[in-house]
Amino acid sequence: DCTLSSKEIVDKIAAAGIVGLGGATFPTQVKLMPPPGSKAEIIIINAVECEPYLTSDHSLMMEKGEQILVGVTLLMKAVNVNKAVIGIENNKPDAIAHLTKLAAAYPGIEVMPLKVQYPQGGEKQLIDAITKRQVASGALPISTGAVVQNVGTAFAVYEAVQKNKPLFERVITVTGKSVANPSNFLARIGTPMKQLIDACGGLPEDTGKVIGGGPMMGKALVNIEVPTAKGSSGILIMNRKEAKRGEAQTCIRCAKCVSACPMGLEPYLLGALSENGDFETMEKERIMDCIECGSCQFTCPANRPLLDYCRLGKGKVGAMIRARQAKK
Repeated sequence: DCTLSSKEIVDKIAAAGIVGLGGATFPTQVKLMPPPGSKAEIIIINAVECEPYLTSDHSLMMEKGEQILVGVTLLMKAVNVNKAVIGIENNKPDAIAHLTKLAAAYPGIEVMPLKVQYPQGGEKQLIDAITKRQVASGALPISTGAVVQNVGTAFAVYEAVQKNKPLFERVITVTGKSVANPSNFLARIGTPMKQLIDACGGLPEDTGKVIGGGPMMGKALVNIEVPTAKGSSGILIMNRKEAKRGEAQTCIRCAKCVSACPMGLEPYLLGALSENGDFETMEKERIMDCIECGSCQFTCPANRPLLDYCRLGKGKVGAMIRARQAKK
């Protein structure tokens, strides 16, 4: 049993350089120290992995279940809560069964099967799915009493606290329809992506794009010699047919993007504002609530690059907000 105090656990996590391994790479120790006035009531472990193609979390759960649960227990101790829920989508029945069986020996940890729905792996969507509480616009997730950590992060916490191991490797999925043998690798951070692709049988002949991350939120790479980083959850190799973008046409005002947006935004409007450089209005239209999930762009029948415009605008508005705060 761990005899460390919660502060000692958090210090060890900070010293090991643990960050959110779901892709956002937010420093884990910051999440474990809620701001004054807010208190954590529950740890939510994000094992949803809702991006198509990616299976790194799934393989980690199947192989390191016991260690993950120890990591969850350490996270619970770090924020002084006695309840944790591991959310896993129903398309991973083996992982649900495996962790449910193991969790029986760990008090306060529950495994919750969730329906398969993108983008449920988003922090705010997951909190809503598990606790039925919504995070208000502009508020931090801790305002609902929940601290969300990725399942890979929980494993890294176990290794950092119990084994004094810094975060220097992670599980990465290398996959794609034409890849000879798609695999999950435990790879050191900084391994060139080409090396991992070669281990899967090399770049297929019909490669159209290589994406860092998943198909919905990942970004196309210009070069496969780049190193993997802490946030590299996968490398997706798309064939030419999949990678080809349809030609963008005029918005037909069908509002599909509005009904697809999990944050209740109006992507057609944000896209137009971004295109015209009207970042002040974008801020009023809550662009900072955008989670960059790409649902709007995916549903758009006119092939509008809505996600690209939203990302651009969100970056500009974020810079404006930081400049305002710096003046104060």
